[in-house]
Parts: sequence; structure tokens; C-alpha cells
Amino acid sequence: MNADQTIQTVIVGAGPAGYTAAVYAARANLHPVMYIGPQVGGQLMTTNDVENYPGFPEGITGPEMMEAFRKQAERFGTDIRYGMITDVDFSSRPFRLVVDGEKTITAQTVIIATGASAKWLGLPSESRLNGNGVSACAVCDGFFYRGLDVAVVGAGDTACEEALYLSKLCRTVHLLIRKDAMRASKIMQARVSSTLNIIIHWNSETEEILGQETVTGVQVRNTLTGVRSTLPIEGFFVAIGHHPNSAPFSNYIATDAQGYIITHPDSTKTNVEGVFACGDVQDRHFRQAITAAGTGAMAALETERFLAVQHIPELVE
Repeated sequence: MNADQTIQTVIVGAGPAGYTAAVYAARANLHPVMYIGPQVGGQLMTTNDVENYPGFPEGITGPEMMEAFRKQAERFGTDIRYGMITDVDFSSRPFRLVVDGEKTITAQTVIIATGASAKWLGLPSESRLNGNGVSACAVCDGFFYRGLDVAVVGAGDTACEEALYLSKLCRTVHLLIRKDAMRASKIMQARVSSTLNIIIHWNSETEEILGQETVTGVQVRNTLTGVRSTLPIEGFFVAIGHHPNSAPFSNYIATDAQGYIITHPDSTKTNVEGVFACGDVQDRHFRQAITAAGTGAMAALETERFLAVQHIPELVE
């Protein structure tokens, strides 16, 4: 393909959604070009064990899974390129995309699969122990803490949902809240308060996650008295929210108040014809590898149908 030739399908992002879209698009002879950003493989790259993805009865690490996804996409001819899409012009087709703030490419269709990033507290120990007792997904990792004591930090619905999920698996769940009130909905607060093995710690700020190789405890400080205390735990779950990686597209693509891309019901279509979104960048509810992969397949299938209706000839390398 010539450097200045318009690409049929550009896929932005290289997580389960992006790679699945690439497999489907390549098998449909759409000659997809995938641009992978700074976090190749998405959030799964920081997940040690994946045991809830079908087809891996013994489990698999996140990096191993993403390497398998990459090889499968390449097997069918996906052109995988390093680079971050920093700006776009979706005002007319072919669309224009800027790579790393310098190079401009054009595409007939675009699949956005840039995912979402967990918000973190910013503690050095949090980063050091990420994947070794520190997690941002109870559904993904809660299974490994069955019968153990864990802590959840957060005050919204997400934190309550994580705590309730973990309460079914763990011996004790410590819910750490910085203030004297929750942001969560009343019904979620009631459920948490009535769950016997969830202990709510009000006015409690996380100062340090303890442990060398794995989590052994958390040091908290009472924001009213300044008194510090240590809770012995073996798992620490950060539930202060996620932010979708949709910023480069926000001038053209409709998003909700949190920045998640809005897609048509039962579809990956966005408000711009020829631009599709899949995975966590448009999914604020589930955020699972399996659901991301499913919407990646949907995006590729809808892209194929869009190009067929538009009667855009196949571009051959």
C-alpha cells in the first residue's frame, strides 16, 4: 500500500476489542491497519491471571492472551503499526487521522477501540504491587481472594458494587471512604450497610499499601483525628472510577458526561457515519475482556456492511 493511499479501515487501539475487530476485518478483506498506542494490549497487560475468558480452562496471563490475540490478527494480514492517534478530522470522508502529532493518514472507516483507564490513587506502593494484590477490577480478580480479607477504596456506586461482589467471596471487606458520606446511590448504600462482612471506615484516607512481593496490609489515616492505623489485608481494590480514552475524537464523536462514546442501540455505530466504537471506550457498565471482544466483532461486521453499501472498491496492497 502506498504511503499516501487511503486506508479502508483504521483500528485505533490494541486491546481485546481492537484485536478482535482486526481479526474480523482482515478475514473480510478490509486490509485493516491497526495503530497501537502507549498501552499495547490495554488493561489486561497488568493482569497476572485471566480465568474467566472462555477457552482457557487452566487460565492465562493477560500479556500471554494479548500476544495470542496479536498473532491471530497478524495471521490474517492486519497491518499493526506503533503510533498514537493524537487528532482527527471526521468532518468528511475520507477521514483524516494524525499519528503522534506529525504524520497524517486517511481512512474510509475508523474503528475506535481505545479502551478506558482505571483511576488510581497515585501511591508508589499501588503501582509497585499492581497485579500482586492491587487491582481495579473485583470481577476480574476477586476469585483469587476467596476466604481472605480485602479492602476497597471509593465512595461511589462502583466502590459499592465492588465491595458487594467481594463480600460473596471474601471473609471481610473493608470499605475505605475519605469523607463522612458516600456519593453512591441510596439503594447501594443500604445494601452495603446491611452486608455483615463489609466494614465501612469513614473519614479514612489510604496512605500506604503494605507488602513487598504481595499485599499484607494497608495504612490508613483518620482525616478528622489524624490517627493512623493498619488493616491486615491480602487484596486491595481501587474503585474510584475509570476514564475512557476518547479525548482525540471528542470534537466529532458524541460522548456522555463522563466521556464514554455514545453508540446506537444494539450497535457500535457512532454519530458519524463510518466511525464505529467498541470495547471499554463505549462500555461504562461491564468492562470485561469478553464483552470488549464481542463488540470488536460487531464493529468489524458493521464496518464491512457500511463499506459494501457505500460501494467503496476494495483497496489492494
